[in-house]
Amino acid sequence: MSTSCQDGCDSAQEHLSNEYRKILWVCLIANAAMFFVQTIFSMAAGSASLLANSADFLADAINYGITLFVIVGSDASKRSASTIKGISLAATGLWAAFETLHHTLNQKTPEADIMGWVSLVALTVNVLCALLLYKYRKGDINIRSVWICSRNDALGNIAVMIAAAGVFATTTVWPDVIVAAILAGLALHGAYQILSQSLKRTR
Repeated sequence: MSTSCQDGCDSAQEHLSNEYRKILWVCLIANAAMFFVQTIFSMAAGSASLLANSADFLADAINYGITLFVIVGSDASKRSASTIKGISLAATGLWAAFETLHHTLNQKTPEADIMGWVSLVALTVNVLCALLLYKYRKGDINIRSVWICSRNDALGNIAVMIAAAGVFATTTVWPDVIVAAILAGLALHGAYQILSQSLKRTR
């Protein structure tokens, strides 16, 4: 009886892992595509917040890829994966911070209409990914991280939409760079948290 139960549990776990992998692949491809789309349109719009949000999509794509690689790995490999995730998030956060400073010094008012509709598309993608991952929001640190990233990025898209409305209302660059600075700061703070947890587990 116990052998049969064990076989059944293993089979169910394998099915769950395969299903989760498929969802991760869908989210990875969607986020990688949106990284390129937002990067291109952030340049067309001259928007720092849109570019900072595209950095989030890149970090998420890396996050999904690493999780796919270590989903059935050892605890040591999962700790290493968390470290890589933290470093990649820190790199994208620094990139976003640099571009925010550049746009602040440039003082060119971005195109609010492009910011608005691109952010709406990005929000749709992130909400769909979050809904797909909602079932798997509880698990180890790598599984939880992909759910948290998708959920937080949806909030980031809403922030960019608010920035677009602020740019439209004020015809200044400040709503854009303020939101971009916040997004860059959140990315760096998230990187710090991930790396801190990863280092604690190695001690």
